[in-house]
Amino acid sequence: MVSGLFGDGAAALVAAGGQAAEGPRVVASRSEVYPDSGDTLGWRLGSDGFRIVLTAELADVTERRLSGSVSAFLAEHGLTIEEITAWVCHPGGPKVIDAIQNSLKLLYSALELSRRSLAEVGNLSSASVLHVLEKTIGADPPPGSAGLMIGLGPGVSVELVLLRW
Repeated sequence: MVSGLFGDGAAALVAAGGQAAEGPRVVASRSEVYPDSGDTLGWRLGSDGFRIVLTAELADVTERRLSGSVSAFLAEHGLTIEEITAWVCHPGGPKVIDAIQNSLKLLYSALELSRRSLAEVGNLSSASVLHVLEKTIGADPPPGSAGLMIGLGPGVSVELVLLRW
C-alpha cells in the first residue's frame, strides 16, 4: 500500500556554503512535532515489517496547527506570512495542500507549484518538497525575496526552512 501512495521517489540535495551563484540561500530552519499526533501519521513495526499509519486527520491537524508554527518562526526573523513570495510546500495530497492554504490564508495560486508537482509525479513522500523546490527555483523568484519550505512528516512533524533569493 505504501508504495502505491508514495511511488518510488528519491532525491538528493547538495548544499554548499558561501555565496551561491544561483538559487536560494538558507536563512534558518525549525523542526516541530505536534503533541498527541503520533497516531495521525507515522510507522508501526510489526512481524511483517513496517506499516504506515496515515489517517484522514492529517489535513485537520495541519490546518489547525500550521499557522501558529509558521507565524512564530517568521516573526523571529522579522517577517510575516504576507511577506513570503515563494511557498515550497510538501504536496502530501489535495487535502493537505488545501489545509496548508487554509491555515496560512494563502491565495490558491500561492501553492500552484505544489499542486502541479502532485499532478505530475504524485506524492513522493519526503522527496516531494525537493521536487517543488526545483520548480520554484525554475520560476526564478525575485532577488532578495523570501521563501518558505514546509515539509510534513511522521508525528505529525513540520519542518520549516526560511529561504532568501
